[in-house]
Amino acid sequence: MYKIKLPVFEGPFDLLLYLIKKNEIDIYDIPIAQITREYLEYLNLMQMLDLEVAGEFIEMVATLILIKTRMLLPSPPSDSLEDVEDPRLQLTLQLLEYRRFKEAADQFKELEEERRHYFPRQVDVRTRQMAQKEPDEEFEVDASLFDLLTAFKRALDNMPKKTVHHVTSFKVTLEDQVGFIIKRFQGKPFIYFGELVKEFTEKIYLIVTFMAILDLMKVGLISAKQSQPFDDIRLVAKEPLSMSRYLQLREEVEVEIPSTSSEG
Repeated sequence: MYKIKLPVFEGPFDLLLYLIKKNEIDIYDIPIAQITREYLEYLNLMQMLDLEVAGEFIEMVATLILIKTRMLLPSPPSDSLEDVEDPRLQLTLQLLEYRRFKEAADQFKELEEERRHYFPRQVDVRTRQMAQKEPDEEFEVDASLFDLLTAFKRALDNMPKKTVHHVTSFKVTLEDQVGFIIKRFQGKPFIYFGELVKEFTEKIYLIVTFMAILDLMKVGLISAKQSQPFDDIRLVAKEPLSMSRYLQLREEVEVEIPSTSSEG
């Protein structure tokens, strides 16, 4: 199976902040057991999809387990004069600092977007109106990898449960499902992820279709948008889609990636 290699910039702190927001958790009072469990679920999803998981994600698992272990240790006697530091404190401080930097980076990105959509006065009104976004798109943001994984997990959980298991071999390739997605885009500027995968009854089709979506995003043919956190994801075509165009762009992307293998 073709392995997806995405230039994903989200790291372990992004995943933790995502889970904190998703569960509406107080960042100063993180339920470590719950967060560790959900964090591991997302790592399992990433590995199921053959996404490359950076070492930092594994290190964070060790950190969470260490914090969880320290919280299980007995507290010192109540008459002790020694102040006991909450085992979660350092992680909380790191998360707060990371969130500040991330918010600042997002603000700079928004400013860049505003400049990009600036129109000089000499541009006629009709051209300006054509370039403006639809009202319901005004508040859309790019869906993160974790938003996509959440949508994938929701689809996985909603698949019909089979009481009788038959050993059946399904042959499905990444190119097959890229072609499937391209057909669904015919005559449409966008499709919803939920609509795309709702009829799948076999897990393998869902997995490979999700990988195909990631690959189409990697080569720049589609983008993923969300109006609100945890809403269904809208997949938007950036240009007319075709298999020949996809294969051309995939070859270009693969050529651009430097080889990390060494001999000797």
